[in-house]
Amino acid sequence: MECKLAPSILAADVSCLGDQLWQIDEAGAEYVHIDVMDGVFVPNLSFGIPVVKGLRKCSDRFFDVHLMIVNPIEYIRDFAQAGANGITVHAEACGEKLYDTIIQILGYGVKPAVAIRPDTPIDPVLPVLDKLSMVLVMTVYPGYGGQKIIKDTFAKIRKLRGIIEEKELPVDIEVDGGITPENIAEVKEAGANIFVAGTQVFDGDIGKNVLGLRSKLKQEA
Repeated sequence: MECKLAPSILAADVSCLGDQLWQIDEAGAEYVHIDVMDGVFVPNLSFGIPVVKGLRKCSDRFFDVHLMIVNPIEYIRDFAQAGANGITVHAEACGEKLYDTIIQILGYGVKPAVAIRPDTPIDPVLPVLDKLSMVLVMTVYPGYGGQKIIKDTFAKIRKLRGIIEEKELPVDIEVDGGITPENIAEVKEAGANIFVAGTQVFDGDIGKNVLGLRSKLKQEA
């Protein structure tokens, strides 16, 4: 599958988000990763619906909205109408409502994805795999940027990629947490093809950082 970069604006400068979106667009980043945190499901607060709606005016890139919130099914319509192209919900937050949540995402014409924490097995994802566009394997514990990657998650990525290929499903595997130029090739080898990066993009020269990560992916193709 084609590899894509998804810069996480959690690490961006909120005083000039529009300009920084323009910079990652110009450098060729395919996705914009937008972390939504409620301070309940994870111990942090971040962007909400108004930010997604406002940023939609600044970029036509794929808005990869990652809901780290409780009861995400209650907010699908609002995020879809705000401009999300893909909505990721956590298996842990949905529980028995996971299937219904995915169907609701599909009903709004948005691509559904399911995320799992580093210590969550892939089992909750398997019954709904044929309904998904993507599975997000968290390679750090969700809530804060700048964490070191947890390499124990690579085994889950490999197992999931094997199942996806066996079933011949067009499902991407995204990874989020601790991605650097030094480890991105190893994560790709494990089976991931969409890579979230925050501090590695927004710390320093944004355009140069995006180009460097994308070049690394192409070199290792």
